[in-house]
Amino acid sequence: SGSSAHRRHNPQRQIAEQMTAHLADCRFTIHTGDVVYLVGSREYYHDNFIEPYRKFLVGGEKPRQIEYNQMVFQSPILPIPGNHDYYDLPLLYGIAMGVTQSFRRQLQLKTDFDMGWFGSEQGDTYAAAFLDYLKALNLKAMEAHLDRHYTAKTDTGRCLLYQPGHFTRLPNRYYTFRCGGIDFFALDSNTFNAPPPLPDTREGKAYRLLLENRRAELEQQKQDILKTCETLDPNVHEQSERLDDLRTKLEQIDEVKLDIEKQLTANKLSVTDFEQLEWLRERLIASWQDTSVRGRVVYFHHPPYVTEATKWQQGQTMAVRNNLRWVLDAVASEVGNFTQGRPLVDLVLNGHAHCLEYLRTEETGHADSHMDWIVCGGSGYSLRRQREEGAGLSESDLEGKSRAVARSHLFIGRTGHGSKKRRPYSFLRIDVSGNPPQFTVRPFVCEHLEQQWQNSEVEPFVIGGIRR
Repeated sequence: SGSSAHRRHNPQRQIAEQMTAHLADCRFTIHTGDVVYLVGSREYYHDNFIEPYRKFLVGGEKPRQIEYNQMVFQSPILPIPGNHDYYDLPLLYGIAMGVTQSFRRQLQLKTDFDMGWFGSEQGDTYAAAFLDYLKALNLKAMEAHLDRHYTAKTDTGRCLLYQPGHFTRLPNRYYTFRCGGIDFFALDSNTFNAPPPLPDTREGKAYRLLLENRRAELEQQKQDILKTCETLDPNVHEQSERLDDLRTKLEQIDEVKLDIEKQLTANKLSVTDFEQLEWLRERLIASWQDTSVRGRVVYFHHPPYVTEATKWQQGQTMAVRNNLRWVLDAVASEVGNFTQGRPLVDLVLNGHAHCLEYLRTEETGHADSHMDWIVCGGSGYSLRRQREEGAGLSESDLEGKSRAVARSHLFIGRTGHGSKKRRPYSFLRIDVSGNPPQFTVRPFVCEHLEQQWQNSEVEPFVIGGIRR
């Protein structure tokens, strides 16, 4: 998910082109967030979204004529916001980046990121691009708009009618829909990923000092990398590849620093979006009480379980895991034997981590046990490695005892070093059949080898269905 200004090749465009071969067979595409790198700016929607996905759009044969806030999908893309769709730039920094943008492109500055005049305006750009942007309407226009587009009926009242080729706005930053007897729940995890405050204890103070020291180390690493970048020539292939790697490291460092800042600044006033979590609880319970529903899929940006090296132990990873457990535990206590031994959710899809990964939880002590999780975040921006600690994830209880909670069964990301380095970008096709639903997952890979793109398909795997 996401993209970047690669100097000699563009992974996202290769992936998008490979995806178009499946358009006729697939009902819709799920985008797991970070729609536009690096800061969700409207300036980059043409290059980093509209152009790559032009074949999904009405009028895509002339992508430059499509405004970011006027997109209509002929083949549905159903996104959720990622953290990069919420990022903002300080005013003076945005002015500086905007003024020098063309100059930076002409000189091919070596650490130039996809930033210009604007950030995401706290997610407003994403909202204008994908959501039913009602704040642009006056009262009279809104009444007419609602009568025209909110014509579908549900148990809770009228809802938005999504019409490919005509009206393809989403009703909210989180939403639900039903397709083929399966309920899909799309969430905005940006508003329930805040870590809890560090405790005011000796252990808490020691951990705070550890985080502060780690932040200082990362800043020094960043400065060292910037110095190295200035010695490399982007017009020499080997050095250009090295620059791409260093840009990746810079972005990783900034992301880890941001997670550290979240932990250091967390306090009792930090807000968790319990309204959204309560909505999910109610909708999941209603789904289980509806006998016409054969399955449930939840998708959101931040993965609760992942073994990608930069994400697996972040504070926000644990926060999302705990908040989702709170919801699922509440649902389990309500629906009881309705599930007949099935997991509460058949499949969870995430992004954020720059890899493709399939995991399965073990006995966690919560209602997220024995569930299937797929991270699909390796479709455009820089890829990451799997953690050195391996495929198993563990937790420690209050007494310090360790429990295995999840295991990775497939990881596709960056591997190797030097001439043996591999960067396989990826996307998924998922075919669904049966009741309970069986998901046939087909991973596709696009890799830049020997200065040319090579496409391949990884052996499909099956999850769900009747468990024996």
